[in-house]
Order: sequence, then C-alpha cells, then structure tokens
Amino acid sequence: MNHEPDVLVIGGGAVGVCSAYYLVERGFSVALVEKDEICSGCSWGNAGLIVPSHSIPLAAPGVVAQGLKWMLNPESPFYIKPRLSFELISWLWKFSRAATKRRALQSTPVLAELSRASMDLFDELAALEGLEFAFAHRGALILYLTQKGLEGGIKEAEMLGRVGIESQVMNQQQVRQLEPTLSSSPGIGGVYYPGDAQLIPAEFVEGLAARVEKSGGKILPSTEIFGFESDGKRITSVRTTRGELHPREVVLCAGCWSPAILKNLGIKVPIQPAKGYSITIKKPPGSPDLPVIFGEAKATATPMGDTLRFAGTLELAGLDFSINQRRVGAILRAARNYLPAIEEFDLIRTWRGLRPCTPDGLPILARAKTLENLIVAAGHATLGVSLGPVTGKLVSQIVAGDEPLIPLEPLALERF
Repeated sequence: MNHEPDVLVIGGGAVGVCSAYYLVERGFSVALVEKDEICSGCSWGNAGLIVPSHSIPLAAPGVVAQGLKWMLNPESPFYIKPRLSFELISWLWKFSRAATKRRALQSTPVLAELSRASMDLFDELAALEGLEFAFAHRGALILYLTQKGLEGGIKEAEMLGRVGIESQVMNQQQVRQLEPTLSSSPGIGGVYYPGDAQLIPAEFVEGLAARVEKSGGKILPSTEIFGFESDGKRITSVRTTRGELHPREVVLCAGCWSPAILKNLGIKVPIQPAKGYSITIKKPPGSPDLPVIFGEAKATATPMGDTLRFAGTLELAGLDFSINQRRVGAILRAARNYLPAIEEFDLIRTWRGLRPCTPDGLPILARAKTLENLIVAAGHATLGVSLGPVTGKLVSQIVAGDEPLIPLEPLALERF
C-alpha cells in the first residue's frame, strides 16, 4: 500500500467512491478506506432514484408543524425516538430555524443545480463501457390518495417549476394511462417528474469502485480510522487499522460517522442519523414499470430488474441499527394501499440504514478553515446516491484548485 497517497478518501458509499473516481481521473493517487465493505451502508439499500424532483430541502415550510403531528407516532413517515440528547435538541432547534419559506427559496435552487449537474454526470458514467447499473430515464410518479395530498404535491411542483424542474400534474385517468398497473389503485391523481431517473445503487457504487481500482486507486475495505496527527494547520498522518497514512489531502465522506471523526480534529458538525428502511421482494405480477412514490406515506416503489424495492421513512434515533417492525409494517401497508394489484410479497431482504441529515437540508462540501488539507463531503440525507457524481466531481475540483462548476458558498462547513 502506498502510505503517501495524494488523497485519502474516508468512506466507501456513493459519495466516497464517486470522489475517488473523479480524483483518479484527474491523475491523483488515491486510497479509499471503508470501515465495513464498499457500499455496505445507505448506498446499498436505498430507493435507487436520481431525483431532481426532491430539490426542496427536508427543512421546508410546514414540515415542523407536520412533524409535530407525526413524531410521536412510531408508524409515521417521520419519527423521533424519545431520548435525552443535547446534540439532537440543538439539531432540532437549527432545523426549525431553517424550515422557513425564505430559507427554502434560498436552498431549493442550490439542490436543483446540484441535481441537474449530477444527472448529466450519470449520463456520462452510464455511457462508459463495462459499467452497467441499470440506469434508466423513466421519470417518477408521485401518487396521491387524497385531494389534500394532491394539492400539496401541486404546490411543490409549482415551487420546483420556478427553478426549472419540469412536472406534469395528472388526474386519475392520466395516471392510469401513464402506468397501467395502477388501474386498480385508489390514487386520485399524481405529479409526474419526467426528468427523474433510476438505477440499481449497489451495482453503481461497486462497479465504480472497481473502475477506481482498475485505474490504480487503492480500495481498502474493513479499514477503520482511529486517530490523526496534525501540526495545527494540516493533517500530517492518519492512523488506520491497516497502518499509518500520510496523504497530502484528506476527503471525509463518512456520512453519519463524520461528526465522530471530525470531533477528533476539534470540529463540530450538526449531522443527525435518520434511519430509513427498504424491503426488497421478488418482482410480482402487477408491479409498476416506473418508480412510484406514495405521496402521503412518503415511501417509494422502485422496480429493479427482477425485484421490486419499497423504501421510506425518517427515524431520528441516533446511531441505532435496530429494526422497528412497526415502521417496516407501515411501509408494507402503504404499498398495499397504493398498489393493490400486487397480491404477494415474496421477501428477499429487509434493510435499514442511517442517512446523514444536516439541519438546513443542504450537504456540507467544503475545505475546513482550521485544517487546510481537510475536505468534508457529508450530510446528503436521502440524496447521497443522487448527488454522488456531482459531489465527487466538485471534490476533485477543490483538490485540483480549479473553479468549481457550482458555487460552494451555501455548502460551507462553518455555516451552522
């Protein structure tokens, strides 16, 4: 192993692997360390959606009021596990401060620009010979069962339209024409986003990691970080379970584990783990051919080859990997409500993962002011796969000293 790579990337999910890929493409020597296996976290079990349609931040107007109704119900789309935690209380306070119309109008164009740039990069990656990840531009349909839900969806579509995200509002008949398997669904209408896409996330991340290795990068799974040394201005060494590394640059893409790693460097970041679940089943008759998002239930159904994956929920429970069967059951009930044509659920795997959420809904992508060779790329919430390529591209531009393709000021580490 090269103990003095140009760049050390910490984290083997979509953001870390994309960062390693674009850095290697720029000619840097790269080592990537991951405490588990590549793509073993949220990048494995997510819904597999590339979603410019999700450019409104989690901290949006009205979400606090809705969250107060949901947060004590263990089966609701958004749930806070009762516990005494100063970090959680501080995060919730910052979240409530960010959940305003003014802040949403500032943040939505940022996420939209990142999403569009990432989609362009996905198109480039999908065209690479030998990299197959079932990438498809099918769009995504948000299906609503109630008039109130549909009206809320239309308002979101109007807000997204102002930042260039195309949508089509559909009545029940139009929904069934678009996706005939919904002919028995009680959905009254929906909003279709033709610019969304889908993929099989594990195939994408693992395939890209293989290309990194083929290009000379070092991929080191089962490798933990347990210490740093610095001279006050720069990180001079990184201690790992596979030895000591002396990189010129360090890129932290460790998701929910980023705060603990940064704490060792005297840096605090308000990232909370938000547990999500997915249930992958054998693709049964009556499965939709395009991704369907359950509007009121905040869950999704994504066809993936010969499987169908249901995914959803946000559970603020700390670094808790337990499976809450009531929340899994809520996703399955939603699937049966929205997709009654599916009669059998032949389970392949129930999964959970922790999504790293910042209080304002924007990721962190910036050099640290206190350590000039540390770059933080974390806090992507549910958009880690969706924004992986653009984040990786921007990381490579930061390392190279280039002008970034997108202004990074809104993503500053110290903005909190």
